[in-house]
Amino acid sequence: MPGEQPGHFFVMEVQYNSINLHPYRYPNLLMKYFYTLAILLVFASCAEKRKHRADLIVYNAKVYTADSLFTTVEAFVVREGKIVMTGTSEDVLDSYKAKDTIDAGGKAVYPGFIDGHSHFYSYGEGLQTADLVGTKSWDEIVELVRVFADVKKDGWILGHGWDQNDWTVKDFPDNSELNRLFPNRPVLLSRIDGHASIANNVALAEAGITAGQKIEGGEIISKDGKLTGVLVDNAVDLVSSKIPAATISEMNDALLSAQKNCLAAGLTSVVDCGLNYPMISVIDALQQNGQLKMRMYVMLSDSQKNFDYLFKNGPFKTTRLNVRSFKVYADGALGSRGACLLHPYSDMPGHSGFLLSTKEHFQEVAQKIFDKGFQMCTHAIGDSANRLILDTYAHVLKGKNNKRWRIEHAQVIDAADFNKFGQYNIIPSVQPTHATSDMYWAGQRLGKDRMKGAYAYKDLLKQNGWLVLGTDFPVESIDPIKTFYAAVVRKDAKGYPAGGFQPANALTREEALRGMTIWAAKGSFEEKEKGSLEKGKYADFVILDQDIMKASPKNILKTKVISTFINGEKVYQR
Repeated sequence: MPGEQPGHFFVMEVQYNSINLHPYRYPNLLMKYFYTLAILLVFASCAEKRKHRADLIVYNAKVYTADSLFTTVEAFVVREGKIVMTGTSEDVLDSYKAKDTIDAGGKAVYPGFIDGHSHFYSYGEGLQTADLVGTKSWDEIVELVRVFADVKKDGWILGHGWDQNDWTVKDFPDNSELNRLFPNRPVLLSRIDGHASIANNVALAEAGITAGQKIEGGEIISKDGKLTGVLVDNAVDLVSSKIPAATISEMNDALLSAQKNCLAAGLTSVVDCGLNYPMISVIDALQQNGQLKMRMYVMLSDSQKNFDYLFKNGPFKTTRLNVRSFKVYADGALGSRGACLLHPYSDMPGHSGFLLSTKEHFQEVAQKIFDKGFQMCTHAIGDSANRLILDTYAHVLKGKNNKRWRIEHAQVIDAADFNKFGQYNIIPSVQPTHATSDMYWAGQRLGKDRMKGAYAYKDLLKQNGWLVLGTDFPVESIDPIKTFYAAVVRKDAKGYPAGGFQPANALTREEALRGMTIWAAKGSFEEKEKGSLEKGKYADFVILDQDIMKASPKNILKTKVISTFINGEKVYQR
């Protein structure tokens, strides 16, 4: 190179602490520098090798663990589907290296939401039928059904979701238009709560139903000596039992359709209330082959075949499916005036609703479920039905216990009966969106005094110090954010009423989140494996675009799910 002397190498001068180091002039100092650097690199390499291996690290987050202290942390580590460490981002990254890492960018992370009371499979089935939710008139429903029937040209015409309380004329309809449009095909359209339906004459004929016919625990409504097609509670079963059974392929489609929407809503577990035992093998097969990721706690319906199956085989438990309880129905729904009340409806003198079975049946079922060591979960809406079931449970449970027997809905409670929940450790399983859906008309059904004990979630929480929250979907939306909002704010999406619906019974944000996570898991005897983000538990979690624990009330419903994980596996990405 220019300027080089023959026989000399080109010399690079190294700037080090503002001193020009020439290798010929300072050989020892430069060697020490490179030696030190080499040692540091070796130590760094060794430190990296000493880190524990993992599958996933989530860091730079605000993680609501939902543990006993309601701790928040910055990061956690997942290995083989479970959490192995929580802590600061620095500590976690210093201790572990993983195949995948997620920088949450400061976003809020929660335990995967658990719906403590749903009808997951029925919801999936409903996605294959005419959607009547949100309709504002009977004429609108008829038109929707006509369009649906043009697409589904053969067999039964099924629909779900109508609610006469949303119509200008709030009376039950009759089936004359259905008879005119579908003289040769059976039609059955179920009300939003599943406790009433309307059928056309073809469907009624298939079930052998006649005008004036009576049925225990239900109503077949006639007018002027003619069937209207409206069926309430047990009467619905007379027609629905004639619908051809679904094939395995149709069952799988229903389950996977339901899962798709639930994962997008941040749900990682659901409690499916009221299936028959053959569904266990269908669900299990779909989970075992990796298609159905959703964790499910299944209650079998109140039938002798289901009792015989579970009593003979015992609880069914895998990492994703748990079957150890029975679902019993005490009464109907408030919206269809099937809920059993201690005194007549305020808007229908002389009518108090009805029980769906005899008192003796409930006593017999409770005793045999207790004797076999299973969990009993009973649908009870009206104050009379709740009193009967509380007293039935009390007779069998005797006193304090850890059986975790549940009352599903616990919707209207007489003031004299609240203490029975705590006295016998009976768990209320409630659905906050029922309160904000029913608040427009519930007072008309119940009157001012009875309303004080209705949708009383805070009063129920006080009895045992915890309760289970769910939605009852498809009766309500599957969205757990709406559950949280209804529990905490007690208003509809438009902010009505201004002061909140019976605000004294609102839950705190912590209570609401616990009810959707760790308490919901506890209601299914699964609090040691899920429901909180703690070491040793399944890595089921959800990342939201805003922190619902801090968001203003008016912004809570704007919250979106960014991603959902089950076992540390991403199962949904927005």
